[in-house]
Amino acid sequence: MSISEKLALLPDEPGVYLFKDEKGNILYIGKAVSLRQRVRSYFHASADHSAKVRALVEKVRDLEFIITDNEVEALILESNLIKEHQPWYNIRIKDDKHYPYLKLTMSEPYPRLLIARRIVKDGSKYYGPYPSGNAVRQALKLIRRIFPLRTCKQPLTGEPTGRPCLNHHIGRCIAPCTGQVSREQYHEIVHAVDMFLSGRYDNLIEQLTARMHQAAEALQFEKAAEIRNQLAAVEHILEKQKMISAGLEDRDVIGLARGIEETCIGVLVMREGRAIGREQYFLTGTEDLSRGEVVAAFLKQHYANHPYVPPEIILPTALPEKDAELIGEWLSQRRGRKVNLVVPKRGEKKQLVEMVGKNAVAALEARFAKILSQGELLQSALTELAFYLALPDPPRRIECYDISNISGSEAVGSMVVFLNGEPATGEYRRFRIRDLDGPDDYAMMQQVLRRRFRRVQQDDAKFADLPDLVIVDGGKGQLTAALQAMQEVGFASIPTVALAEKHEHIFRPGSSEPVVLPRQSQSLYLVQRIRDEAHRSALTYHRRLRASRQVESWLEGCPGIGSARRKALLKAFGSIKKMKAATEAELAQVPGMNKTAAANLYRYLRQSTEAETSDSK
Repeated sequence: MSISEKLALLPDEPGVYLFKDEKGNILYIGKAVSLRQRVRSYFHASADHSAKVRALVEKVRDLEFIITDNEVEALILESNLIKEHQPWYNIRIKDDKHYPYLKLTMSEPYPRLLIARRIVKDGSKYYGPYPSGNAVRQALKLIRRIFPLRTCKQPLTGEPTGRPCLNHHIGRCIAPCTGQVSREQYHEIVHAVDMFLSGRYDNLIEQLTARMHQAAEALQFEKAAEIRNQLAAVEHILEKQKMISAGLEDRDVIGLARGIEETCIGVLVMREGRAIGREQYFLTGTEDLSRGEVVAAFLKQHYANHPYVPPEIILPTALPEKDAELIGEWLSQRRGRKVNLVVPKRGEKKQLVEMVGKNAVAALEARFAKILSQGELLQSALTELAFYLALPDPPRRIECYDISNISGSEAVGSMVVFLNGEPATGEYRRFRIRDLDGPDDYAMMQQVLRRRFRRVQQDDAKFADLPDLVIVDGGKGQLTAALQAMQEVGFASIPTVALAEKHEHIFRPGSSEPVVLPRQSQSLYLVQRIRDEAHRSALTYHRRLRASRQVESWLEGCPGIGSARRKALLKAFGSIKKMKAATEAELAQVPGMNKTAAANLYRYLRQSTEAETSDSK
């Protein structure tokens, strides 16, 4: 069934739609109040779509849809499907699946605290996510030092199973394996761990203090000392934390920083008015979207499976009108109570948002520097370029060609080579255009391409490495000329495109519409850099030839200096100025010169200098 037939069958009901390419890969997942209206809007010729949406629609070959009872259900399904499939054109939380959590195994009679990589509905309580594996390990180490939970894997029922391990002897476990610890006693510790990880420190301190006094009054001094030590450890941690809200609220504060290719979302986690954690997430696919759209997409993915939704979420910008009420309703359903989405204009909350935003900017800069140093940014650019140009793989070798001339004179062509996104200057080649009269850029480009690829047929080792992508500087006309030349020399199978400088449009064979790479994308920066390098190389060579021609013309008036000697002198000195500065002996040392020719040239150079000086007076 064709796309048009499926569009005709779309229902006027809420649901989720999936766009797919010719191979069945999911390109984009979206939700809609009306599937019929929303999905059809993508394919209206008059629609004022962004470059990203136009690129998406061009690749769509199939679509599926799932009807839901209401828009909230559509939102939930959309979030889960995006998380599962990570489509290219959706906003995606990068590496979200790898953020670690702490897991309290509440389904066990004697729960343990473990590190988990994903949330599973198994009755356990989850805390986090933590920004890194090291952070979650440090948290686990701290808790085990304060609270004597068991770490062994053996199943316990309350009956004795053997002798206690070393952890019991060093005070790190109360040894439920001995059968002498009731579930009630053990769960007092579990409850304390739960309050600690949830940030309910005031309640925890109050309960620990009461239990310590009860133990002391019952003359259980050893137990009272243990609780005192726990209490001291918790208070010591609190002393290091900054009290930043006097209202003792539970809230998450969201900050946003936009980069070239990624967006960083910072989340400050506050429980009972204290900052207990900071999380940072990196999002891709945010090009051409507003700040509000980015935040809305993040909220849907972040809280879809998050173990706790606070009563208040402070945002850096307003959500799109169509999303604000829906997301608020959905979050309230997840929490079981009203969730307030607040966009502060001034005061303490505004300062919190700004602080989180500044940290997000710093995190984005640090990540950018790290990625750049590791070469991941270049690989990302090549992957993007392959995607937008429909190449089978990211291009390893890219060759770009440009022509430089003035009214056809001293015409030259340049070939620059980028390997894995980096310039390979040793592979650059330059061509002097031959046997062409007048300024015909198309014919010049064809000559350069023919000569380059015929050198392959001649087994020239310097030209043996074939490109994965050819870029010519120009528009549709230049592309047509290039394709004709590639066909003539038998290399038409090499992907070839033209890059038009004015609007940075990329023209491909067989398509009347250009490819428009997203603004600020790494793929666009890469092709611009390659094109500029080809232009610089061609222009430099052209200027050098013009300078050489001027020097040769000037030397034609010197007796005894023919064509061969002029070329040798130009190669040795490079300019008239350097020749004038040379001694007669230095001129004589140039290959092909002798003492007589050197003397003639020396006098000629002196006379011209004197004439120039006289004319300037």
